[in-house]
Amino acid sequence: MIPSDFIDELLAKTDIVDIIDAYVPLKKSGANYMACCPFHKEKTPSFSVSPSKQFYHCFSCGAHGSALGFVMEHQGLSFVEAVQFLADRTGMTVPQVKGKSENPEVRARRKQQQQTLEETTAAAAAFYQQKLAQDARAAAYLQQRGLSADIIERYGLGYAPDDWQALAGAITPYPNTALMDSGMIIEKEGRHYDRFRDRVMFPIRNPRGQVIGFGGRVLDKGEPKYLNSPETPLFDKGRNLYGLYEGREAIRSAARILVVEGYMDVVALAQFGIGYAVASLGTATTAEHIKLLMRQTDAVYFCFDGDKAGRKAAWRALENALPLLKDDKALHFLFLPAEHDPDSYIRAYGAAAFEDALLHQSQPLSAYFWQALSEPLDLSTQEGKAELIKTSSGLLAQIQAPALAYLLRQELSRLVGIDEHNLARLLGQEAPARRQPSAQNYRLPKETFRQPEMSTLVQKQIRALLINPQWALYTDLPDYLNLDGDLACLACLAERIQASVVPLSSGAVLELMRDSGHQHTVTRLFQEAMRAPEEHPAGSEEDRQAFQDGMRMINVRLMQQQIQALMSRHRQGGLSDEEKTLLTRLLHSQHTPDAH
Repeated sequence: MIPSDFIDELLAKTDIVDIIDAYVPLKKSGANYMACCPFHKEKTPSFSVSPSKQFYHCFSCGAHGSALGFVMEHQGLSFVEAVQFLADRTGMTVPQVKGKSENPEVRARRKQQQQTLEETTAAAAAFYQQKLAQDARAAAYLQQRGLSADIIERYGLGYAPDDWQALAGAITPYPNTALMDSGMIIEKEGRHYDRFRDRVMFPIRNPRGQVIGFGGRVLDKGEPKYLNSPETPLFDKGRNLYGLYEGREAIRSAARILVVEGYMDVVALAQFGIGYAVASLGTATTAEHIKLLMRQTDAVYFCFDGDKAGRKAAWRALENALPLLKDDKALHFLFLPAEHDPDSYIRAYGAAAFEDALLHQSQPLSAYFWQALSEPLDLSTQEGKAELIKTSSGLLAQIQAPALAYLLRQELSRLVGIDEHNLARLLGQEAPARRQPSAQNYRLPKETFRQPEMSTLVQKQIRALLINPQWALYTDLPDYLNLDGDLACLACLAERIQASVVPLSSGAVLELMRDSGHQHTVTRLFQEAMRAPEEHPAGSEEDRQAFQDGMRMINVRLMQQQIQALMSRHRQGGLSDEEKTLLTRLLHSQHTPDAH
């Protein structure tokens, strides 16, 4: 886990305008910058970037966040990858929290090695592209497959000559360490030769566009039909997807991503206008692939051949997805006729028919889950039903998405004819026995002391604090209450801001609340604030005083409600010594000017 103070410092040294302008041309508009939103189609710019607050916000689709959030969303990077990306730009070293910190010299050598490998693979990709333009046979093959010059250029397709040491003409010295470490050449019995020969070359890029490896397809008959780069310091086939970099814009535009089995499927679909397809790199769909896919969009489609191998690949993808499912993400599975793959299907029937099949004939994960498990069973027998319970129970236990997990168990109940209560007993999912109440201090239970009537004022204070983080020093909520709801959010927000060692921008505050229990509340209130920018507290002395007055009002109301709750309990059955002490303290504070 990366320390929060490092994130604070990183964002303090990062200018969000520079980051976003590298991907989306920004135009000055008053105090802010504007552009057409990169996250949805629009003709009138509604995407605003604030240099003073260091956040972006789209007034149309609601997308918002810090520089870190933008890099994650726009580039499809994980949190750690985005942090490393920004750290590299600012010259900072991401701290190693677990174990010993990496020696700076070791890290410098590792970074230099990676840069050298990236330069080597980039040079190889350029060489292969050049050779494709010079080789009539390879060019004719791609033309025969119906690929246009635009698609060939977009995906950087090339050709590896039928030569044992063709790369010697592009990269010197040959051999060298980088060529070996990047998997471009092979050593055998003291001799070195190119890994890829007489193959159409598909460069594989990471989400930042750097070539990390290759896939090569034979032109004529030969084995293997496809040859991939081996695992290298750059290339991890279980963590990367072919075509993801090239398909980013199409994925955002379509709001879905399609996973197919082969490189040629990806480029053929793009040739027909379906640019949101990606392919795994000669391996089954891994859990890391699933994470990467779900970071791109909420709708993930898998398209496999309908044969036994395709069904096996689909089930493997489903199994790896189960622990990662979320209630706001949807996975679908489409199986093509046995005689077709996506490449041949779209050529035979066209893009409209393919997308129609994808959207209307694919099965949601829930339907495919039960179909695959039930197909070999006879559910008209008790034995078949018992087997279904047995085979599904372990899989259902992996699902962390609460709504989906409940609905799937409900469907199992229907399929086997056992009511939900008895089925829960069979699955070992009965609710745990209620705990005996522990000894209480003077913090009253939530059912005795509720805080809903202040929600509007509290939400206003949260919005003000998001826009003016420096006001956190004026928050001083009671330490004798188990705060809940928006009050707990306000307290958490203020506490995290106060704990920072560097002054925080609004963008940094949004990042600070990422993955907290209050992220949803903060996001919603921030979007509300953005929808009415004229109501923002601008940071003037008058606005600051209004925020302080609001905090005093909250504390006075909390104190009054707490006193009433304690007095009521006193009349009903008496108070503990701790509660009597608290009541005395509150009554004293009530009559002491500026007690809060």
